[in-house]
Amino acid sequence: MPVSEYINRFITVLKESLKAETFVKISLGNYKGEEEALKQLLIRKVIIKREAKLAFTYRYKTRDVVKNYSLDEAIEVIVGYLESGFKIATLFSTERDLILEELNNGKIVLRESKASSKEAPSASHDKEKNRLIKAGSKPYLTELKITDIEGKVFKNAQDKFRQINHYIEILSSLIKELPAGTIKKVADMGSGKGYLTFALYDYLHSVLKLQTEVVGVEYRQDMVDLCNQVAEKSAFAQLNFVQGTIEDYDARNVNLLIALHACDTATDDAIFKGIKTNAELIVVAPCCHKQIRREIEQNKVKNDVSFLTKYGIFLERQAEMVTDGIRALILEYFGYKTKVFEFISDAHTPKNVLVVGVKKSPNSLVGSPMSEEQKVILEKIKASKEYFGIGYHHLERLLNL
Repeated sequence: MPVSEYINRFITVLKESLKAETFVKISLGNYKGEEEALKQLLIRKVIIKREAKLAFTYRYKTRDVVKNYSLDEAIEVIVGYLESGFKIATLFSTERDLILEELNNGKIVLRESKASSKEAPSASHDKEKNRLIKAGSKPYLTELKITDIEGKVFKNAQDKFRQINHYIEILSSLIKELPAGTIKKVADMGSGKGYLTFALYDYLHSVLKLQTEVVGVEYRQDMVDLCNQVAEKSAFAQLNFVQGTIEDYDARNVNLLIALHACDTATDDAIFKGIKTNAELIVVAPCCHKQIRREIEQNKVKNDVSFLTKYGIFLERQAEMVTDGIRALILEYFGYKTKVFEFISDAHTPKNVLVVGVKKSPNSLVGSPMSEEQKVILEKIKASKEYFGIGYHHLERLLNL
């Protein structure tokens, strides 16, 4: 049988598998053509803008190149490579594997074997991620300009949508550390336009099926009014936004206290509220660390890092680490297991650090007798302040340590 007949049979089976949607992939190997450094060609089906295409991954010695072709164009390219170039081609479908091979003696063989794959892979070009917050038709995402009315995420809102989901993923893992049913009331201090507040409410109620009360505290009345309107349109009955400051908010009975991007000592106000109410989970993303930076600049203590802190940018970073480090120690003093890690890094939010406190036991309340462990922590705080020339830390002063 002429070579062209073997190729025609191979292509016929390929077309049939595409039509029957049993196609899995094609692998072309043992390249003997003229294209320098080309080693292998892998082909899979993709859907781009609702049109079926075949994606070709050209594997060269040091790089991969991906090109997408319409089905007709793809078949022409495949035929060209089978006629001169690749000496073996394997078509994988859910019905069978078909191998076309030119042996060393020049003989052509076409053979079948049992299907390697029983299920065709998804043809989606952009695989949908397993997000805790799905886009879909959700009024709050539409009202906040994250999605259109059909639930499709706007191009200019992709970063914000990813940020929202990353935030919920982190909170989800933290909530799972607590006994079931712990989170009955949440306070989001400095909630702004409410992106993350709405998403958390959605997650708690729609995914975890909790009846948690969520309150967004925001100083700007226009933001409060907007968010309450969106909450009403979304039928989020246990979500409410109130006007006020972190310092003045009554945080009694709050189990989860959140403060993202509260500026300078406002983060300390939020942690203070959480500790005073004995919240089981405190999550803050500090912003601006001016209070401790001023302390370091004013006192100018000479220490082992003075050669760094003489530069403004290094001083700023040192102030950030010292401020949040002492915050973590204070949380530990009051019976919290602490974590400090990066929240997210993208075009929407450059870099943020999350300081997290998870309550270890309910008996480490403000005013309780001091344990030996607490005495050690106070010594660490004192030594840190002396080393960097810090007269006081705002959170320390709030708690009368």
